[in-house]
Amino acid sequence: MSQADAIKWNERYRSEAFQSPREFLIEQASYLPPHGVALDLAMGAGGNAGFLLECGLLVFGVDVSEEGVRRAKQRWPQINAAVLDLERYHWPVCAFDVILNFYYCQRDLWPQLRSMLRPGGVLIFETLTRDMLQIRPDYNPDYLLAPDELRRAFADWEVLVYREGWVDMGGRWPRAVASLVARPR
Repeated sequence: MSQADAIKWNERYRSEAFQSPREFLIEQASYLPPHGVALDLAMGAGGNAGFLLECGLLVFGVDVSEEGVRRAKQRWPQINAAVLDLERYHWPVCAFDVILNFYYCQRDLWPQLRSMLRPGGVLIFETLTRDMLQIRPDYNPDYLLAPDELRRAFADWEVLVYREGWVDMGGRWPRAVASLVARPR
């Protein structure tokens, strides 16, 4: 991500209230192991990472935003958090039992996710689809998924949960999302 992206996200996290965990993560909590190591990619201010801590996991959270990481550590000091440019980092093999990817779309990272997970590990993923352009034509379509793109990208995994469509998240607009829970085969 560029320095401009980091500045944009820093500004956003300075003005936002603390994040709550995403509803999809809460709904899928039964797929989380009772212990292990989790990674929250692009964690923002740490709402999902905090939820994983409460579920008993050791949590690593990364984000390009210094402000997001600072706020996450302020609320949940136990999070192992780092400011990291996800486009320039090489991930360890078999390091995580859980990987979260919420509202971050870096397609060239997807093939690495399989090697990053330990055997039996789980990926929980949710991000926006191109249907968002119907109500937010200002969104960059490069970061929005095509219909069924997420399912196709993980077609060789064991897909435990998949949904795609509009979800009311209590904001100004509903969100068009694709959501996935999967394990590598």
